[in-house]
Amino acid sequence: MKQLRILVFSAGFGNGHFRAAEAVIEGIRIKEPYAEINHLDFGDFLSKRLNAMAKRLYMEMIKHTPRLWGKFYYKTAKLQPKSIMQRFLNQLGRSDFLNYIKGFEPDLIVCTFPTISSMLAQLRLERILLVPVITVITDYAVHSLWVHPGVDRYMVACEEVKESLVSWGIEAQSVRVTGIPVSPKFERVKDRGHILLKLGLSPDLPTFLVMGGVYEGEIVKRICKRLADSKVPIQSLIVCGKNEKLYHSLEDLSAQTPNLIVRFGYVDNVEELMEVSNLIITKAGGLTVTEALTKHLPLCIFKPIPGQEVENALFVQRKGAGLFAGTEEELEQLLDRLLSYPEDIERMQEKATFALPGRSAERTVDELLQLVSHLRMKQKTG
Repeated sequence: MKQLRILVFSAGFGNGHFRAAEAVIEGIRIKEPYAEINHLDFGDFLSKRLNAMAKRLYMEMIKHTPRLWGKFYYKTAKLQPKSIMQRFLNQLGRSDFLNYIKGFEPDLIVCTFPTISSMLAQLRLERILLVPVITVITDYAVHSLWVHPGVDRYMVACEEVKESLVSWGIEAQSVRVTGIPVSPKFERVKDRGHILLKLGLSPDLPTFLVMGGVYEGEIVKRICKRLADSKVPIQSLIVCGKNEKLYHSLEDLSAQTPNLIVRFGYVDNVEELMEVSNLIITKAGGLTVTEALTKHLPLCIFKPIPGQEVENALFVQRKGAGLFAGTEEELEQLLDRLLSYPEDIERMQEKATFALPGRSAERTVDELLQLVSHLRMKQKTG
């Protein structure tokens, strides 16, 4: 049988698109260990200046003017595939993409970023590109930039996203509810007692996990101070990411408080930290939400970015698997309530257990491989 060849496109606008792509690749490696897979960044096919400018503009808006980003998100949420903006985006790097694809000769292309998905889908409609395009939507709501009739298969988070795509005119049989793909390591059962022992945690205390690297340092310190001063005994895990200044600034607090605080820099074992936690305080990126719900971990979503993160937070809230706060005052009220009434966390945990279909990467890969098998069968009989 011919060796499977797959192209995967993501983009460096935030980390979620990349993580979803890597999860798909990890899942393919499990099922097809000899497959040849190339994972490429959409931005690598643009001019360095344009790519750097676009990423800088996006990150600046997200960090300093999130409301402006939210206005842009909702203003463009109903654009049609033939809109001027979409036609412009569909031309970005078009010839370079085609040349690369022709040279690699993939069996299929997987996209986790809307711009490249739409551009390749348009080439499919024009019958210039003969390779099927699979789009993985990495949020719990559909923005217009994801929508294009030339996409062969959509892999989506939930039934609501499928219904939204169908309302846009996408055929229902082209949409599969697989869940947003996350690394299979989030599905594996962990030895909770061993992890607690390794981290120096008590098995008898509630544990709150704070993803502090996504917030400003002063905000994180105030959240940590609130948890450290809690009259209800609690232990906290604080992930600072690559923010070394934040990590060092928490040293005195973690050494002096009655409630244990364990701080981390950048980690590659988030699934272990989630395994031993009762609640996660975080933003609402599609991958983070999916990873937490896959671990059946309730979410306290703080300051979601207007646009896709607010939509993700609303999904979590509708499922009863978490709550969200837009301000520090609202967060403090939520934490007071959850510390005083731990049964609320238990109820959210139960809801989180049934929020997603599970085995998201495996489901996604199964759909991809079935499509390849179907196409190869048609080629033999055609």
